[in-house]
Amino acid sequence: MIATIPAALASAAREFGSAPALEGLGWDRLFAEVRRVARALIAGGIDPGDRLALWAPNSAPWVLTALGASYAGATLVPVNTRFTGVEALDVIHRGGARGLVVTGPFLGTDRLAALRAAAEEEGIPLPRLVVTIPEGWDDFLAGGEAVPDGEADARAAAVRPDDVADILFTSGTTGRSKGVMSAHRQSLAVAAAWAGTAGLTPDDRYLVVNPFFNSFGLKAGILACLVSGAAIVPQAVFDVPRTMALIREERITVLPGPPTLYSSLMDHPDARLDGLTSLRLAVTGAATVPPALVERMRKELGAEVLTAYGLTEAVVATMCRPGDDARTVAETCGRAAAGFEVRIGEPGGEVLLRGPNTMLGYLDDPAATAAAIDAEGWLHTGDIGRLDENGYLTITDRLKDMYICGGFNVYPAEVERALARLPGVAESAVIGVTDPRLGEVGRAYVVRRPDHPLTEAEVVEFCRGRLAGYKVPRSVEFRDGLPHNASGKVLKYLLRAEAVDG
Repeated sequence: MIATIPAALASAAREFGSAPALEGLGWDRLFAEVRRVARALIAGGIDPGDRLALWAPNSAPWVLTALGASYAGATLVPVNTRFTGVEALDVIHRGGARGLVVTGPFLGTDRLAALRAAAEEEGIPLPRLVVTIPEGWDDFLAGGEAVPDGEADARAAAVRPDDVADILFTSGTTGRSKGVMSAHRQSLAVAAAWAGTAGLTPDDRYLVVNPFFNSFGLKAGILACLVSGAAIVPQAVFDVPRTMALIREERITVLPGPPTLYSSLMDHPDARLDGLTSLRLAVTGAATVPPALVERMRKELGAEVLTAYGLTEAVVATMCRPGDDARTVAETCGRAAAGFEVRIGEPGGEVLLRGPNTMLGYLDDPAATAAAIDAEGWLHTGDIGRLDENGYLTITDRLKDMYICGGFNVYPAEVERALARLPGVAESAVIGVTDPRLGEVGRAYVVRRPDHPLTEAEVVEFCRGRLAGYKVPRSVEFRDGLPHNASGKVLKYLLRAEAVDG
């Protein structure tokens, strides 16, 4: 079994040859371009085991950089494109990145300028190697011309299945982000499992709207295509007209995404669903999926619809199977996949996972690792669920306070920590409330300090300067006090119940 990303690249070049891989490149030419990137990274001083941060939207250079890092024996550290400079700097610094590849101005923000400003403010140096795309891309590649192909190939051959392939940072319930480490064998195994269930082949054209920086976009996206030969079609930002145009022009067959993606496509006033007939598969999750939406997707898009469940620490743990009925797809997350065992812990009904693809652990945090994975190897997910007689999992609640806004996980403790830095805030609590477009959005309950007449606009603007857009509360309610238990913990379930009643 192929168990390293460099070996999978070489295999794809041999097996799939000139079949479409990425923006005009066949798998053989993509392999050649990845080797060029690896040579450039070697020339730039990246050694085996070094970490390379990548802060850019979905694009061909993202794919080439990520695969090139693996080929050069480095570990990939993706950075969320919605992060502010302060948030990105934290990931790059704690991730120990020796190099950084960063996009130029994107969505009105100069990422590198924001990063430099944050570095100056915090007194933290940036990595020695900094490459901007697309501006500095050609010069970066040219720098690798002095490195022989054989040197890059030797680096690739030295990579072992248990070497760390990637470190994906995700926030925890305490609000402090944790770096989830996965080995090459694990990243490839979950990719192969997803591709197998989805039935990916070289005839497929896969539109990847899910961000490459998260585990789904990277492993169930890029790597799933790598092991199956499906063509990767990246989209930097979800935009309904552009997505519809890509489906028509590229003859897209596979389109995963959160439920809001599909409803946005079907409800758009300019929707031409007759032009989307190439779609054969839609995979969704990350939120409750109404049975009516599954039926509508199957009817109007003409695609098979599957749901799945996973988390950064496990990527793909359960998945529905082709042929499952609409109610099963809508009301469950499928059954165990990718070698996982699933059981419901007692008491409390927490979903527990165990298998060869559970993360290696959290970067530099053995205490958090021990808290997440018990002595018997079970990963404690923090989600509440139940299993039916066929082994299909239904998520019923979250032990954690996390909510999902537009497909992105939001951890209230992180938002509350930001609010605590706002002068005038005595206490705050953040919950997710239902939103018809984004699934859930944040609502902040704020207790003001005496003689500090904060307004909702001031609170929201303060958060915008410190948090990614999806984390910023959409509404603020001021209170004289918040409900607490005997130990002083805010009783958020009362706030949630009040929000539902409201």
